[in-house]
Amino acid sequence: RCLLKMVKGNVIVPEDILSFCCNGLQGSTSPPRAGEPEEWEEAPGAMASPSPARNPTEVQMSQLVLPCHTNHRGELSTGQLLKWIDTAACLSAERHAGCPCVTASMDDIYFEHTISVGQVVNIKAKVNRAFNSSMEVGIQVSYEDLCSGKHCSICKAYATFVAQGPLGSKVRLEPLAPQTEEEKIEYSIAAERRRMRLVHKDTLKDLLTSSPQETELETRDGSGAVPAERTRVESVELVLPPHANHQGNTFGGQIMAWMENVATIAASRLCHAHPTLRAIEMFHFRGPSQVGDRLVLKAIVNNAFKNSMEVGVSAEAYGQEMSGGRRHINSAFMTFVVLDQEGRPRTLPMVAPEPGDGERRYREASARKKIRLDRKYVVSCKQTEVPLSVPWDQSNKVYLSYNNVSALKMLVAKANWALAREKEKVRMYTLEEDRFLSFRIEMSVCIPAGRAFSLLSNLRRRHEWDSHYVSAELVQKVDDDDMIYHVVSQKLRNESKAQDFVILASRRKPCSKGDPYVVAFRSVTLPTHPARAEFTRGETLCSGFCIWPESEEMSKVAYYNQAMPGYLNYVTTNVAGLSSDICSTFAACEKFLLKNKEDLISRLQD
Repeated sequence: RCLLKMVKGNVIVPEDILSFCCNGLQGSTSPPRAGEPEEWEEAPGAMASPSPARNPTEVQMSQLVLPCHTNHRGELSTGQLLKWIDTAACLSAERHAGCPCVTASMDDIYFEHTISVGQVVNIKAKVNRAFNSSMEVGIQVSYEDLCSGKHCSICKAYATFVAQGPLGSKVRLEPLAPQTEEEKIEYSIAAERRRMRLVHKDTLKDLLTSSPQETELETRDGSGAVPAERTRVESVELVLPPHANHQGNTFGGQIMAWMENVATIAASRLCHAHPTLRAIEMFHFRGPSQVGDRLVLKAIVNNAFKNSMEVGVSAEAYGQEMSGGRRHINSAFMTFVVLDQEGRPRTLPMVAPEPGDGERRYREASARKKIRLDRKYVVSCKQTEVPLSVPWDQSNKVYLSYNNVSALKMLVAKANWALAREKEKVRMYTLEEDRFLSFRIEMSVCIPAGRAFSLLSNLRRRHEWDSHYVSAELVQKVDDDDMIYHVVSQKLRNESKAQDFVILASRRKPCSKGDPYVVAFRSVTLPTHPARAEFTRGETLCSGFCIWPESEEMSKVAYYNQAMPGYLNYVTTNVAGLSSDICSTFAACEKFLLKNKEDLISRLQD
C-alpha cells in the first residue's frame, strides 16, 4: 500500500525493503482478502538462494566517485576516502556495541593505488575483537571499474573505537565470538596489534636514545635546500552539524580529511607540484571536539628524503569564548610522493630545518622513516614473504615480536589439521600448505596452565626433556616478554655438523578469558652471533607452544612447528610412522612438567 525507500550511504538496499515488507506482512492482524492465500509463498526460482550467514558486525559501503569527490587530476581525494572509511568502521563498531562509538586511533594506512572519477569504492568493515570498552575494526578498501569489471585493492586499515554511554561514560562490551577461520585469525592477532599500539611511542624514544648517530642531520651543501618554514600552513575550520555525529562530536574521518588537506598544501609548497599521499602513520585521537568548536590545523614538512617527504600535522580545538584555551585533538605524520608522467616518484628538494624544534622534528622524521619501513617490512608482509632470519635491532624489536606471536596464532587458527598419529595421550596432527609441512602435537597434563607456561618458556631448561637440544644460552633479554637465545642442537641425519640457531622467544599471557598462554619462536640475526664454522646455521620460521587451561589443575599443551626443508627429514619419518621420536619427546615433556610442578610451587611460596 505504500512505497518505502530505505537509503544507506546513498545506496538503496533491496534486502532492507524486502525485510520491512515481510515483517510488515507477518505482523499484520488484518484478515486476508477473498481469494488471497493466508501466507505468501515464493515462486520456485523467483529469487536466488539465501547467501551464507554473514558476520553480524559486517558493514559494506559502495560509493560512486563523482567530480565533487576528486582533486584537479580527477582522482578521489584521500580526505574523502578517509571520511568514508571512518563512517563504515563506526557503523560496524556501533552494530556490536549497540550504542554510539567514537574513533580512538587508526593504525598505519598504505595507499596502493589512486581511484578515478566514475569508479566505485567498495569498503568492508567488521569488528575483529572487543576488549573491555574498546574494539578493533578491520577495514578493507578496494575499487571497481564499472566499464572493465576490474577490481583492485586500495588499502587495509585497523581502527580502534570506544563505546560511549550517557554523558560520555564508557560502556563495557560483550565479547565477540569468531566463526570462520579468517575471523579466528583476526580475533587472535588483534590482541597483538593492541599491544603494539600501546608501545608505539616508546619505540621512537628508544631509537632516538640508543642510536642517535642514525638520526643526525645529513651533510649537505645547503644551496638547494628549502627552509622548512616556507612549507608551514595554518588553517581554521568551524565544526558545523553536518561534520558531527548524533552526539554532537566531530567525526574522526572529517578531522582526518581536514588534516590531509593542510598536509597536502604544505607538501606542495616544498615541491611546487601536486603531491600524492602514500601513507599515514599510526595516530591517536586525544580528545573530542564538538559542534561550534573551531579547529586550528597546522602542517609543516619535517623532512624530505630522496623520493618522499614527511609532513607533520596537528589539530587543536577551542570554543567561541576561548576561556579554556586550545585542546590538542590529534597529531599525525603523512608521507607524500610526487609522481612524474610515467607514475614514478620524482626526486625532491632537501629541507633545511630551523634550529631547535625544527632540527628535533627533522631527526624524529628520519627515525620514523626507519621504524615505518621496519613495520611495513615485518608486519604488513604475508607470513611467507618475511625472510626467515630478520636482523634484530631496537627499531624493529616490537614488530619482530608481533610477527613472531601473530605467525604462531595464525598457524593455531588454521583449519584442516589431519590426525596423523595417536599414542596414549599424545596426538599428532599435520597440515600441508604451500611449501610448508606443519605439525601439531598436543596432550593434557595435570599442571596449572600458568606453571606450564613458566617452565616451557625457559629455553635454558629445554635440554632437560628434549634430547635434540644440547644447550640454550640467553644472549639478550629484550624485556620481560621477549628474549634472544643461541641454541645448539644435535646433528641431523647425514649431517657432519651440529646445528645452531639464534632464536627470538616471545611469551604472552592470556589477554582475556579463553585465550591461551603463548610461547613463540622464530629465527633472527644478531651481529654479535654470526654463523660459525663448527655449526650449520639453522632457521625456524614459526614454532612454539600454546597452553589452554582446562581446569585449575589441568592444561592442554600443544606444540606447533612450520617445518622448513632442513627439518623435513626428521619430520617425515615421524609422519610416516617409522619412528616414535616426536611422541616420546612430548611424553618426556609431560614428565618434566610434572616433576617440576612441585618445585615451582615451593619456589613461588619462598
